Amino acid sequence: MDYLIGDLQGCCDALDRLLAEVGFTPSRDHAYVLGDLVNRGPASLQTLRRLQALGPSATCLLGNHDLHFLAVAHGVRRTGRQDTLDDLLAAPDRDALVTWLRQQRMAAHARGWLMVHAGVVPQWSLATTLQLAGEVEARLRSQDLHDFLQVMYGNRPARWDDALQGDDRLRFAVNTLTRIRFVEADGTLDFDTKDGSADAPPGLYPWFDAPGRQTEGVPIAFGHWSTLGLVNRPDLLALDTGCVWGGQLTAVRLDGDTREVIQVECEQAQKPG
Repeated sequence: MDYLIGDLQGCCDALDRLLAEVGFTPSRDHAYVLGDLVNRGPASLQTLRRLQALGPSATCLLGNHDLHFLAVAHGVRRTGRQDTLDDLLAAPDRDALVTWLRQQRMAAHARGWLMVHAGVVPQWSLATTLQLAGEVEARLRSQDLHDFLQVMYGNRPARWDDALQGDDRLRFAVNTLTRIRFVEADGTLDFDTKDGSADAPPGLYPWFDAPGRQTEGVPIAFGHWSTLGLVNRPDLLALDTGCVWGGQLTAVRLDGDTREVIQVECEQAQKPG
């Protein structure tokens, strides 16, 4: 059986309870975890060890918090006020976990679903999304990771152009795959608005409702957007239901053409704001 799982953010107890709830068996089942594996929750170290132990029975995507951890671990960024990465940074197996994390995915396509942490811009097709995800993965696994992490951050360029190359191309891909929520009609990324989709300022669209989206008709599963809550449409699954904020950890079981939503309640580890 295949399970799509929303943002963990270091909530290992919730992950263990969810896997027990569904009777997860690594020899039979497969988990697709949609990014933000670590940070802000109480047990980032245990979470990575748990996921690593699942081996080929888990496909883990990288979210913005996972990339942040890599940047901190490589001395490119400092920890923030809400970060809870100290146990992970001090762990004796830190280097092995960093190496494992670098091998994880930026996007996946399985069981007919495109899986990303945050979303896609309207100009990207399924093939373009997977191509760009692969390019970012290659840099994360390369010997020049430190140099890439130094140029990975920034809000420009804010709009996709097929002619983008080099650092600008990969920075835009990272921002889209791990940070996108709202876009303008032409696909320009907006990084200021973090409310739910009903509260979009004039001229902005949730990325999945952007006009002319090239992935229209491609089922997409994503996390990242806790204020959006659970969205369960035929072509769309939004699965960040705010576990770290005291919400739920959500999984969707895929069984042929049917799906089942499974949730466990989570203890609040952070207060919004």
